[in-house]
Amino acid sequence: MHSSSSSSSRFAKPGERALLKHIRALAAETQKNALQLGIGDDCALLRLSKSEDLAVTTDLSIAGRHFRLQWHPPQSIGHRVLARGLSDLAAMGARPVAAFLSLGLPRDLVQNQRARERRRWVERLFDGFFALARAYKTPLAGGDLAESPIAIADIVLTGAVHRGKALLRSGARPGNLLYVTGSLGGSAAGLAALAQLGGRQNSPARSALPNPPRIPARLKAILTPHLYPQPRIAQGLWLARRSLASAAIDLSDGLSTDLSHLCEESGVAAQIDAAALPIHPAATLAQALHGGEDYELLFAAPPASRIPRRIAGIPVARIGRIVRRRPSAPQITLMTAHGPQPIIPGGWQHFA
Repeated sequence: MHSSSSSSSRFAKPGERALLKHIRALAAETQKNALQLGIGDDCALLRLSKSEDLAVTTDLSIAGRHFRLQWHPPQSIGHRVLARGLSDLAAMGARPVAAFLSLGLPRDLVQNQRARERRRWVERLFDGFFALARAYKTPLAGGDLAESPIAIADIVLTGAVHRGKALLRSGARPGNLLYVTGSLGGSAAGLAALAQLGGRQNSPARSALPNPPRIPARLKAILTPHLYPQPRIAQGLWLARRSLASAAIDLSDGLSTDLSHLCEESGVAAQIDAAALPIHPAATLAQALHGGEDYELLFAAPPASRIPRRIAGIPVARIGRIVRRRPSAPQITLMTAHGPQPIIPGGWQHFA
């Protein structure tokens, strides 16, 4: 146990990552034999049997922070709540088993509806949730409901992964190559377009019903990566079954931030080739590097691993390499036509 003065000093450091390190150190004292992997990766791992481990992940979505009632259609909110957890399972190479959803909602979202809508807000939220749940064969197995002054959704997902096959953040080694699925920056570009469409409004008052804008057909292609991101379950399963990746993480907080997580857990550094980044057509380089909620897979693999250009129909791009960590060098370097540039993680971090 830490002394009160030491614990208080560590807890006082700013930023989400410092707080997580403190909680992780305390949790280590309570770990039992069934817990194979605790805090620090996309999922915890619990031993199910001699052949499988149980992956467990949880994600919290809060109105005004992760979604805006006046911008996001309720179907999108339900979809995104589940997609966040499924993406964590994908990053571990786990197949979904079951979901548990706890909702805290203002009374107006449950009881009332706008004149133009045939169904209540909460019913439409579940339309989006269950559409994605059916697509990934993920049954809703339980949860909780409560009245709340603001809308909150907490998703818990369980998944199964073969023993020894889970993709971790800690396995990257110097000489590995870095890959990413799909494209980058699309969600950030979509959020910017949604902000222009919906106006820069705060969350509505407690008694007001949300009135998100209708999505014009001309903007659907731009907004879809943000409103309805697709978790890369099939790609994670493919990599895990073949043991081709040495480390993996999903891109929820942005490439620069999530790559720094992977580098920190693996004790390495990384170089990114700017010209190789698969930037979404509507996005900028800054959005590709720092924009969050793309929910693509970032993974490292030895040079001998034969990574195809597409996995389960989704493009895969080689974007850089893992290098040795040196005290005087940046953790992440962007290699450009004008020379190397240090990259400071610029994605999302709570409390920073």
